[in-house]
Amino acid sequence: MSTSRLAVDIGGTFTDLVLETASRSWSIKLLTTPAAPEEAVLEGARRILTEAGVAPREVGLVVHGTTLATNALIERKGARTALVTTAGFRDSVEIAWEHRFDQYDLLMERPEPLVPRNLRLGVPERIAADGAVLLPLDEAALRAAAAELRAAAVQSLAVCFLHSFTNEAHERRAGAILAAELPGVALSLSCEVAPEIREYERASTTIANAYVRPLMDRYLGGLEDGLRAIGISGPLLLMMSSGGVTTVETARRFPVRLVESGPAGGAILAQHIAAENGLDRAVAFDMGGTTAKLTLLDGLELQRSRQFEVARAYRFIAGSGLPVRIPVIELVEIGAGGGSIARADALGRIGVGPDSAGSVPGPACYARGGTDPTVTDADAALGRLDPGRFAGGSIPLDLDRAAAALAGLGAALGLNAAGAAAGVAEIVDETMASAARVHAVENGKDTADRTLIAFGGAAPLHAARLARKLGMARVVVPLGAGVGSAHGFLRAPIAYEVVRTRAMRLDALDTALLADLFAAMRAEAEAVVRPAAPGEALVETRLAFMRYRGQGHEIPVPLALGEFDAAELRGRFDAAYAGLFGRTIPRLEVEAITWTLSLATHRPLPAPVPEPPTVAAPAPTGARFLLDPATGVREAAALFERTALMPGMALAGPALIVEDETTTVVPRGFTARINALGQIMLVDDTAAPG
Repeated sequence: MSTSRLAVDIGGTFTDLVLETASRSWSIKLLTTPAAPEEAVLEGARRILTEAGVAPREVGLVVHGTTLATNALIERKGARTALVTTAGFRDSVEIAWEHRFDQYDLLMERPEPLVPRNLRLGVPERIAADGAVLLPLDEAALRAAAAELRAAAVQSLAVCFLHSFTNEAHERRAGAILAAELPGVALSLSCEVAPEIREYERASTTIANAYVRPLMDRYLGGLEDGLRAIGISGPLLLMMSSGGVTTVETARRFPVRLVESGPAGGAILAQHIAAENGLDRAVAFDMGGTTAKLTLLDGLELQRSRQFEVARAYRFIAGSGLPVRIPVIELVEIGAGGGSIARADALGRIGVGPDSAGSVPGPACYARGGTDPTVTDADAALGRLDPGRFAGGSIPLDLDRAAAALAGLGAALGLNAAGAAAGVAEIVDETMASAARVHAVENGKDTADRTLIAFGGAAPLHAARLARKLGMARVVVPLGAGVGSAHGFLRAPIAYEVVRTRAMRLDALDTALLADLFAAMRAEAEAVVRPAAPGEALVETRLAFMRYRGQGHEIPVPLALGEFDAAELRGRFDAAYAGLFGRTIPRLEVEAITWTLSLATHRPLPAPVPEPPTVAAPAPTGARFLLDPATGVREAAALFERTALMPGMALAGPALIVEDETTTVVPRGFTARINALGQIMLVDDTAAPG
């Protein structure tokens, strides 16, 4: 029986692989190969299987998450895409919400649509909000539009007609005609990609799907072929932004659902770590080579949303990006990773990111042609990194090149290389702290008195300082933290969510129609989930998105799986509304707008582990001088190999805990304790009790 499982996470800088067998796990970190991302995956797979002594045929499952779709949207490197829509509505993606996301910025720039105006074509047709056909589809006009798009050599096509979420007949017919007229052109229909209310978001999501579909289709097809070529025949599953995994066939049809697949894996890992440590309130902190991601956890539940903005033009401002309507774990992502480039601005301040040196050329210390100072260069200059152990020894660090790059930055600021390094580290930590504060406030929460769960290659280097900035007294660094998202992939359920908009007032609730609707939604979800989980029990979850009539937005309301009536639904809505806003509004009509159904395999969270008995810590293997950016003091930090630290051991900072994929910095004033699972618990001894 094939019990080995392989997880692959492609980031902007590194490609991480984790191989799990019944008895242990192996991990490896390689530089991403941007021109052909599958090359690093296949090379890593060959190397990790050889290291583990596992035959390719023994790999029963491959789970993959990637930022390729995200990067294509951000960098505008997707396919030449066109939009076919209802006549008169081709500019809706440019009009957007008809408001300024920053009304006081006179130089504000909206994000450009992914489809230029000359490739947005309208055809006569019209369906009313209730699904009635007001104007039949003009098939002759549609074929004329197809001829125009053929001449424009489009590679992908989005179709989004008005109110197709209530009646998809016109979109289906248009799809059949366009498929015949434009063979080889990828086709995305809004009634399949995002069949729900709100024209702009639905069109934006469908366009985003079309924009990345050819790229992802080629990549995933090539990856499947490559895995088979090296002898791995187990199924390939893809991590989705929702925190579930799905089949490669579904991922190739709906690649927009993969936009935040890597960070979602990290969030799933953090949820498991929080459960193992009995943490009710936590912040997941994932810092890789290109970006940093932060996610809030309350009561072991991840925050979830049905809308996400990609490629924000203004880092922290909602509305400045392209909206996509997909199930997603709520998180904040900023350009603050190990490869983020540091520069001096016109006012003599250090700025870090959002641009990154990536894997090519990489930070200056990689000695691969990069000359710009980066966060990794700063970490190396501060003494946090072992030049011979970085990325498992696969990338020897050149400290002289790091110092030279930082000296160039410092010259513009009146600082030496060490001062510039301290400034870069402090600025990137404050940037991440600010992002976490803003994210928490936007969600009506705070960061104080939480525990920081740190993973990703760069996170353990910065976690203690970030925790202090956010008022947190504890940090957990799990095993395999440097490849944390890949570990999370292997803990994620196989899942899929289906959404439908059917507006109903509670005083006119059609329970028979809803029963048929949910039956159809379950069948659609099961068709996706069952092939990947043929014998497993499935957990079904239903939500209604409801509001008082006249309101512009809805709130999610959990639904029972059996039959329900208007009175029960009103009670559930009142409870959910009061939970969010502290009150209900009497005598107002209530309506349900959108319904969702998700199916997932059952992946129970682990139970908390007991405290281990105290054990004496080993003698350090050496020491390295470490500069603390918070104090400016350089002092000797004891070195410990993580593999030598057993449950129950404790050691005081300043210290460095070294492993192949990362290093955990234990500053003065912190104590590192090893829990029963071998995880590092950093405790701030200077924090006020309570």
